[in-house]
Amino acid sequence: MDTVQQTGLDGLLQKGEVWRGDGVSRARAASRTYGSGLEELDVLLGGGWPAAALTEFFSAAGAGLSLLVPVLAKLSEQERWLAWVNPPYVPYAPELAARGIDTSRVLLLKDLEHKQGLWAAEQALRSGNCAVMLYWPEKIAPAQVRRLQLAAESGDCMAVLFRPLRQRVQSSMAALRLQIEADQEGLLVKVLKQRGSWPGGSLQVPV
Repeated sequence: MDTVQQTGLDGLLQKGEVWRGDGVSRARAASRTYGSGLEELDVLLGGGWPAAALTEFFSAAGAGLSLLVPVLAKLSEQERWLAWVNPPYVPYAPELAARGIDTSRVLLLKDLEHKQGLWAAEQALRSGNCAVMLYWPEKIAPAQVRRLQLAAESGDCMAVLFRPLRQRVQSSMAALRLQIEADQEGLLVKVLKQRGSWPGGSLQVPV
């Protein structure tokens, strides 16, 4: 390989546009993450929760919110909002506070129609005023997921979508996709997609 070709490849590797199959890419390793509060889970996630990107949780009964409690508590220390868009229930403020979450930073947007929910989720992400945006859409198209991913990057906001398990076969631009199943031992977390690394890793997380 001549010098020009080698330089070009090195440049792509440095930018993270090409990744090596033997580990996490340079781009993924260098990207900002928030610790999950559990070392083994951070390893599975490639460092922690993507800070300015979209994560998708796929489960049969909306499981997985408990995995986010430590990062929500940490993010509530910022002077930005924790936006909840169309949660299936009203968050119980005393329980959130007991887990270290500053409930004065919680912004609850509930009972919105589909188009209103999507609009609210995107605006929360783009505003720059939200540290995290949690969204429970009944349905969402790949193009809409892409818009939310780009909005998360633009607004430097962590985004999490809670989706039905059956929708995991849909293509997605999300940086991280997880399948989460509840059992008697806690939550089984399986990586369906991970930017810059191989999918397929799993971890049993006690709850």
